[in-house]
Amino acid sequence: MDDETREELIARYRSGHAAVLEALEGISEEELDIQPSPDAWSARRVVHHLADSEMTSAIRLRRLIAEDDPRIQGYDEMEFAERLFYDRRPIEPSLDALRAARLTTSDILEQLDEAGWARTGTHEESGPYAVETWLEIYAAHAHDHADQIRRARQGLA
Repeated sequence: MDDETREELIARYRSGHAAVLEALEGISEEELDIQPSPDAWSARRVVHHLADSEMTSAIRLRRLIAEDDPRIQGYDEMEFAERLFYDRRPIEPSLDALRAARLTTSDILEQLDEAGWARTGTHEESGPYAVETWLEIYAAHAHDHADQIRRARQGLA
């Protein structure tokens, strides 16, 4: 991956929190809990997922950079949603967690040299896992879920 692509992905990663806030702008408590279909998540659940996923991903990146060939553990998103009360917690603390994870992690990304970008590990579910792979995934993650929030608000799956 070249420097320009990295910079674009870091900027997109950094803007993920703002994209989620934009998707939530003016949302009512009722809209937060619209579940478009039995299998679809409400906006509230999406926000809590984002917080947990972002905090988890921030640790994954740190391990990729700081440890030699770390084993990156997966987690069951549905179990997190059920056991961590996604359907009834207020979203503000989760939005703060999303923001903090993104800011601190983008600061790290902006300081990586080529050796840092070359760091790798193994994800227990998907196999080889590199810093650049991580960036490609998480640069899009919040934006994709912002779109999901917009659809949920409209009652669309």
